[in-house]
Amino acid sequence: MTATTLFQRTTGPLGAPFLLLGGSLGSNLDMWRPQLPRFGDRLRVVRFDHRGHGGSPVPAGPYRIEDLGRDVIALLDRLGIERTSYCGLSLGGMVGMWLAAHAPERIDRLVLICTAAHLPPADGWLARAEQVRAVGMAPVADAVLGRWFTPRFRAALPARVAPYRAMIAACPAEGYAGGCEAIAAMDLREDLHRIGAPTLVIAGADDPASPPEHGERIHEGIRDSRLVVVPNAAHLANVEQPDTIAQLISDHVTD
Repeated sequence: MTATTLFQRTTGPLGAPFLLLGGSLGSNLDMWRPQLPRFGDRLRVVRFDHRGHGGSPVPAGPYRIEDLGRDVIALLDRLGIERTSYCGLSLGGMVGMWLAAHAPERIDRLVLICTAAHLPPADGWLARAEQVRAVGMAPVADAVLGRWFTPRFRAALPARVAPYRAMIAACPAEGYAGGCEAIAAMDLREDLHRIGAPTLVIAGADDPASPPEHGERIHEGIRDSRLVVVPNAAHLANVEQPDTIAQLISDHVTD
């Protein structure tokens, strides 16, 4: 499949180390806004939207993780970035594992947040893809929001949560369905031992979508990796615990 030209935003000082940020299924690059002021002037940050998400084109699905990975390589080529650190959450983390295993010369350091190398059952993902193609995103937005944030966070900070519900509802149905199909077909377990980039694995202690045991399996499969379980965080741990996640990312990629 031909690479898709991804929508991106680049911020941070010229000359600082590059960091790519890849987001969750159903999100767009604004999901990383909580981190940007906390990085200060330490990083040159490139946020991007996966194909079918946000401002990126929406090719017809199904997609595969390797398609999304090749999109990122094409983005690096377009921006003239030979080598970068990469941080991905959920679907973005799956893409990061593929990149580090299949294009290791492009990845300096790797951060994997609330993600999995294999996330069965495939039938569940395929049913979700069929549902959103049939009825759109609005009916699934509340269910997704329930996986993204803990009940306590949703109840205490509804104004913080509302933009993320709108983000889910605005995701193109075909893009979301294609991402579901990518996860259904994904099995990166045999790729983990090929990853040589220094890797930090972060799990949300209260994540129902990718529980901490998935982070433990990734940590066990990537030699010399480090695992941190962040308390009081569901799937979008970077939103619920912005300071902690930003500090972990920054320390790992600038060490």
